[in-house]
Amino acid sequence: MSEGVVAHERLLLVSTNYAPEQAGIGPYAAQLAEHWAAERQAEVHVLAGMPHYPSWRVDPAYRGKWRSVDSRAGVLIHRRRHTVPPRQTAARRALYEATILAHGVLAPPRMGRPDLVLAQVPSLAGGLLAARLAKRHGVPYLPIVQDLMGAAAEQSGISGGGRAAGAAAAVERRMLRDATLVGIIHDSFRDRVTALGVPEDRIRLVPNWSHVAGPSAPRRETRARLGWPEGRPVLLHSGNMGLKQGLEVLVETARHAPELRVVLMGDGSQRGRLVELAAGLPNVDFLPPASDDEFPDVLAAADALVVTQRASVLDMSLPSKLTSYFVAGRPVIASVAAQGGTAQEIRRSKAGTLVPPEDPAALAAAARELAADPAAADAMGARGADYARTHLSRAAGLGRVTALLDEARAVHPRGSSA
Repeated sequence: MSEGVVAHERLLLVSTNYAPEQAGIGPYAAQLAEHWAAERQAEVHVLAGMPHYPSWRVDPAYRGKWRSVDSRAGVLIHRRRHTVPPRQTAARRALYEATILAHGVLAPPRMGRPDLVLAQVPSLAGGLLAARLAKRHGVPYLPIVQDLMGAAAEQSGISGGGRAAGAAAAVERRMLRDATLVGIIHDSFRDRVTALGVPEDRIRLVPNWSHVAGPSAPRRETRARLGWPEGRPVLLHSGNMGLKQGLEVLVETARHAPELRVVLMGDGSQRGRLVELAAGLPNVDFLPPASDDEFPDVLAAADALVVTQRASVLDMSLPSKLTSYFVAGRPVIASVAAQGGTAQEIRRSKAGTLVPPEDPAALAAAARELAADPAAADAMGARGADYARTHLSRAAGLGRVTALLDEARAVHPRGSSA
């Protein structure tokens, strides 16, 4: 047992999203839990939903199940059934959260008293469940803010989003107010979290890390396998195809610049609509999510990697895809708000270029500029890979959250409620 490890330590992580989900929060939650089980020799439990992201369809292996307990890499995962809305509206999102909360309250994980309860937010239900369980056992409660639903609902453009924003913010205020400490993945969340009533001295910065390995196959071989000929620039977007991303801009970019090849890889609630919008465009391709082994090589085979968001979105969060993009060593074109978290990371890393959101002409111009100067594009990609190595390593990221866990245990009054 290594120095600093507490004997018979028992930890509970509440995260609606968890492996085998490959996108979003799931990989981070799994790597945290598995790290604690392996490195701290802790008894680690996870309260999770049924795998469904980013397709918003329940994984076939879990369909029809109400509850299950899986063992994965030394971690016990307690799954509870919930609704999965294939189309996002405020009412359907509320039902999704309500069923997660109800089933978690009715059937909490069967386990001994935890030493700490950690929650991955933005799940409102997950945060409330974690706070409730921590309070019941009188142990520290530690939410990690990956996103905030109040802001997301306000800016999402989904039906009823404006009305839902106030309700979501009220729930967020409740689930954060009693936290021992609050982790945020980017400084752009700090003002919003303090506005929800969390004192500045209880907020800690714990950035996400690059959760994928670097590419291993030669780019030329991967491009040939994918049918991407040399000499034709490929713009690749990987990840969730939801309303927030505003991926229509990439379809319009392809229409605007027929010499470019636009590839959308992944799944999500808007995939079908995007396929319809791209009908008749020979330079738009849709790919299913790549396997874990292939994913880094596919990213590295593109000429540029794209992250997009709607102009109405206040970009506080840091898309998980961005850390993977940096590792791939290709330049990033970010079609996002200039003042948001993604833009800050692009400027800090010097690994890409910024264009206004929802502007296909500007996005096409940026792609053409990179294609015209391959040396500059390669240099941008190299800076991204170096930034990932020096700032976004898995060891550093896991260490930051683990240090926060230890701090929360140290400052929490013994025997008090969370």
